[in-house]
Amino acid sequence: MALSLAFHMVFAAVGIGLPFMLVIVEAAHLRTGRPHYKRLAQKWAKVTGLLFAIGAVSGTALSFELGLLWPRYMKIMGPVVGHLFALEGYAFFVEAIFIGLYLYGWDKLSPRGHWLCGVVVAISGALSGWFVLGVNAWMQVPVGFTRDAAGAVTVTDPRAIFKQAGWVYMAVHSTLSCYISVGFAVAGVYAAGWLRGKRDDYHRAAIVTGMAVGGICALAQPLSGDLLAKFVFRTQPAKFAAMEGQFKTEPRAPLRIGGWPNVEEGRTDLALEIPGGLSFLAAHDSSAVVPGLESIPRDRWPNVHLTHAMFQVMVGLGTLLMLLTVWFWWTWWRRRGGGALENRWLLRAVLAAAPMGFVALEAGWMVTEVGRQPWVINGVMLTRDAVTPVGSVGPMFVGFTLLYVVLAATTIVLLRALRSDDTDPAPQDVPAATPAMAAVPS
Repeated sequence: MALSLAFHMVFAAVGIGLPFMLVIVEAAHLRTGRPHYKRLAQKWAKVTGLLFAIGAVSGTALSFELGLLWPRYMKIMGPVVGHLFALEGYAFFVEAIFIGLYLYGWDKLSPRGHWLCGVVVAISGALSGWFVLGVNAWMQVPVGFTRDAAGAVTVTDPRAIFKQAGWVYMAVHSTLSCYISVGFAVAGVYAAGWLRGKRDDYHRAAIVTGMAVGGICALAQPLSGDLLAKFVFRTQPAKFAAMEGQFKTEPRAPLRIGGWPNVEEGRTDLALEIPGGLSFLAAHDSSAVVPGLESIPRDRWPNVHLTHAMFQVMVGLGTLLMLLTVWFWWTWWRRRGGGALENRWLLRAVLAAAPMGFVALEAGWMVTEVGRQPWVINGVMLTRDAVTPVGSVGPMFVGFTLLYVVLAATTIVLLRALRSDDTDPAPQDVPAATPAMAAVPS
């Protein structure tokens, strides 16, 4: 299941982030009439269609795995939040319909009507993610149902999860992560082309758009992360303690940067500690008491090493992307645009950052899922009680792994084919800052 989710998550993120970016560049084309914006929108639309199809296959595999591997979990989850999967299905079908209209409607729809189809794709893609996150938020804080002594489930409020702040925090945080991942990946891909000499409006617009979308979201992400972390502090003390490597219950708990949990000794070694920092971030009070893992039964601890390490990876990479954003746009403003793309070290940094958003996204979901263990539904059902009792799942694992290998290879081959024409018909250097490009970041 972890392999399936890690694979599918990349395509889900692209399905949310890339339509948003192609809507931006097509809007720039409608505003300025410059053809390279239209070429970008057409290229990104093809990539969106391709990865949407691959994601649909991996998503279908996930739906099969839910039924095959987690029958006891589905017995509870189905009646309570099954409608969220249904809503996600509606959003998926709307997205599929309008991707078709967008791909084949360039010469058949009015320019504004075609752009509006892209807007629907971007919105429905985001909504699809939000509904799935509703299910995951319910797994973190299960609400809206009761169980009798025999285990029978009675739904008391099908809208209960939407009334929980945790769903909003998770949805916003995850959606921003998708925009960050795709934005920096796009900027990195086209920065590679720029470094190889493809210095045209087409590559310039792609780099600027990617850095604008990814950078703005990277700067906003700490705000959503802070709200989500405070919610975890209030509702999942074991996860919060594992994330921060907090073993002791204490006031003025320090904020730890880095380090490796020493479970046997009950401390986190080699960490840079800021006194009172964790208490302040958790409760806006540097004297607040932060519960440690010592207050929780040992058999209810998550994997402390993995949870803490992945949390540090997520925060560390997010910080690097914020610093890169500041560097890029400071250079852009200081040198009136052109200087940012003439700084080869800066462009090499943009290229190096291309995979960082996706790595941070995967690390964040490992924190979310591993940090909840040993519960599959927090406080209601243990993972060991939810999984299938059938033991011969090895061949199934091999089969699905081979499926993902084939899908990954197919994706790489087709993306390389789409990349083959990433130059303007008559490439040429452009002025340092044109009025059309100056409008893109806004």
